Amino acid sequence: ITLDSASAAAVVDKVLADGAGYGKNAHLGGKTLNLEFVSANPTGPIHIGGTRWAAVGDSMARVLEANGAKVVREYYFNDHGEQINRFAKSLVAAAHGEETPIDGYKGKYINEIADRVIAEAEADGVDVLSLPRVDGGLDKDGNPLGEGDSEQREEFRKRAVPMMFDEIQRSMKEFRVRFDVWFHENNLYKDGEVDRAIEELRSRGDIFEKDGATWFESTKHGDDKDRVIIKSNGDFAYFAADIAYYWNKRHRAVDPADVAIYMLGADHHGYIGRMMAMCAAFGDEPGVNMQILIGQLVNVMKDGKPVRMSKRTGKAITLTDLLDEVPIDSARFFFNQRESSSTLDFDLDLAVRNDSENPVYYVQYAHARICSVLKKLEAAGVTFEGADALDASLLTDPSEQALLRLLSAFPAEIAAAAEKYDPARITRYVIDIATAFHRFYNACRILEADPAVRQCRMALCLAVRSVIRNVLTMFKVTVPESM
Repeated sequence: ITLDSASAAAVVDKVLADGAGYGKNAHLGGKTLNLEFVSANPTGPIHIGGTRWAAVGDSMARVLEANGAKVVREYYFNDHGEQINRFAKSLVAAAHGEETPIDGYKGKYINEIADRVIAEAEADGVDVLSLPRVDGGLDKDGNPLGEGDSEQREEFRKRAVPMMFDEIQRSMKEFRVRFDVWFHENNLYKDGEVDRAIEELRSRGDIFEKDGATWFESTKHGDDKDRVIIKSNGDFAYFAADIAYYWNKRHRAVDPADVAIYMLGADHHGYIGRMMAMCAAFGDEPGVNMQILIGQLVNVMKDGKPVRMSKRTGKAITLTDLLDEVPIDSARFFFNQRESSSTLDFDLDLAVRNDSENPVYYVQYAHARICSVLKKLEAAGVTFEGADALDASLLTDPSEQALLRLLSAFPAEIAAAAEKYDPARITRYVIDIATAFHRFYNACRILEADPAVRQCRMALCLAVRSVIRNVLTMFKVTVPESM
């Protein structure tokens, strides 16, 4: 089937008429999707893997919204459990100039947080370093502290964890990432939701007792082994909170999720079986009501060599480290250039280049070039007379036809990106359309063309500019009119 020029060019009218709405659809209308991403522990800055999820998750949310879904962007704070204890122990050791505990956290940021805790406590009239370090004592609510805790460690914990929350929230805002819900794991325990979720599974016949522990019979639902949820010493296993959190997402009073989408790191691949079993145990459909995306690692490269160590943390590169090196536009665009299920090499040298080798610069330049062309036409007294005056059959040059085909493909790309949970489809698409425009610009004259042809080419420029703007806006990348 071959379309004649006029039929192929009809897409220009559609793009100009729909403007910012071009490409969008409503096939996910009426569905609430809970998209949880990043969710790093509040024990340190966001590392490079979490940064990738931040860029991909935020962009994916906008892709899903372009398909009509209501998207709840959610960050899950793991503020309950052993990692918080290790964090507090590390701070106490740093405050006293001692070696970091074997299982603790180290890096410049630990010393910074410890100093901030001491200063904040002093301002409140508390000499935190003089508080007892021996086991026992009471927490801020007068309850006995757990084994291995002390009043001093509890003071560091209660002050430092909110500091890390604030830092994470600030870094996400700086990276142009917005969350609708900041959910605290600790609330699942405080509000009794863990107990209620376990009782719900018990009522369904999926809980049993063995060796003094409480188990979830996940093998009934496809898992490779049953899972302990309450240990023999009475402590909850980590998976107990996962059970309660999923139940909360599906049944909360405000915006309950039709689909709960989890974006997890590569080290969580082993969690999929138990999570899907839990979904099925609650009567939901695995792969439908619960969907799990596994992201792969990021290799940060400079001068052709990997950069592994953060100056601030002594471990993985952080979001702050990255933004000290590259513009936010480049970072957000680069993280969305490959499927998140693939390992990504992030080239710091390429990300700061202001030339066509840098893909985000290349796309932005296409938009700026169109703006420049239209300004020159305006200065020459040439105005666009509107779509009704076009003879679309005049767009016959191969470069024009290539642009028309790409413009027509945008709605399908938006739909496919949502279906595959792959916003990288859209960045690849916009690079293609920028490439096609640059070829058109070199092949076809606009100002010197016959007036009727000139009007068609102006319309084509306007349509391409609109689509590029739609994509860059979707990915929260700056849309420059001059460069």
